[in-house]
Amino acid sequence: MAPAVAESLGISAGYTGLYVAIVYLGAMLASLAGGGAVARFGAIRVSQGGLVLCALGLALCALPTAASIAVGAFLIGLGYGPITPASSHLLARGTPAHRLSLVFSIKQTGVPLGGALAGAVVPSLMLALGWQGALLAVAAANLACAVAAQPVRAPLDDDRDPKRSLVIANLAQPVRLVLSHPVLRMLAGCSFVFSITQLSFTSYLVTYLHGTLSYTLVAAGFVLALAQFGGVAGRVLWGWAADRGWGARRTLAGLGLLMGASASATALLQPGWPLGLVVAILVVFGGSAIGWNGVYLAEVARRAPTGQAGLATGGTLAVTFFGVVLGPPVFGALSSFFGSYRAGFAALALATCCCAWVLLRAGGSIVREPV
Repeated sequence: MAPAVAESLGISAGYTGLYVAIVYLGAMLASLAGGGAVARFGAIRVSQGGLVLCALGLALCALPTAASIAVGAFLIGLGYGPITPASSHLLARGTPAHRLSLVFSIKQTGVPLGGALAGAVVPSLMLALGWQGALLAVAAANLACAVAAQPVRAPLDDDRDPKRSLVIANLAQPVRLVLSHPVLRMLAGCSFVFSITQLSFTSYLVTYLHGTLSYTLVAAGFVLALAQFGGVAGRVLWGWAADRGWGARRTLAGLGLLMGASASATALLQPGWPLGLVVAILVVFGGSAIGWNGVYLAEVARRAPTGQAGLATGGTLAVTFFGVVLGPPVFGALSSFFGSYRAGFAALALATCCCAWVLLRAGGSIVREPV
């Protein structure tokens, strides 16, 4: 949609990166408030509120001004940020410990599947309704989901505390919780690097394949789609593996090593390499760089003090989203400095391998935090 919107507004499509940064800035702030909001209003009500905020943001983005789109992007971020703390709180309550990673991983497949659905549906909506009509249609779908969730609100939000205070000072509470628990602090740090890797991979792969390996844009986009489907499969596979005896820490360490190896191989790709080999490398890269989230979120919920899964998730996600905001610009700047995207992928390989070493080195020191 970005080229059509940019043409309508008479601005560069390069502002898409700024739009994404504004979205995730809002998500960072909202994730900090998510745990407290879930405690007061309940996970379902917070999710409904998030959907309504996203709908309002999309409606504002339909106004043909850069200012309204910027405000709309921020509202979308505010709606997106609390969703994961809310779902983590809900799933942590009712999921057996030995199935936690798999259940969280299945839930996390909604992210890449939602992106794939948008890619499949939104272009057709644009042809039929224009870009503004397409935005309003997606906004209506958000409102419909909010209404559809109402019947389960009462039974699933039965643990809410209406007397829980919501004040600005409490925004720092999730971060304080994470920083006070060594395991949560380590997981948040690794998620910062992993999120940089994920967003840099998905943001720059097409450009790298097109500019460095001389793929057509259509072929490069198809390879990216395959890598994203690898991420969907990876999220379920790694969740299953973590629950089947690998454990979340070893699984995350293995994913760090897999990201490092895949990023190294990606940096070494040559124009003459067989397409099948290139696709295999990038599908593995996608399976690891996009597939880590569910295992990570399950481990955060598992290691959080009892009853504070939503709060801990909000604190760690603030760090994760910071990586999302910071990663692609840093990757692009590093690649520009060295004159090649290969340098960026090499840096990702080094950083993810360091995370794997940290996770493995923690070893037996990872124990249940005292309540």
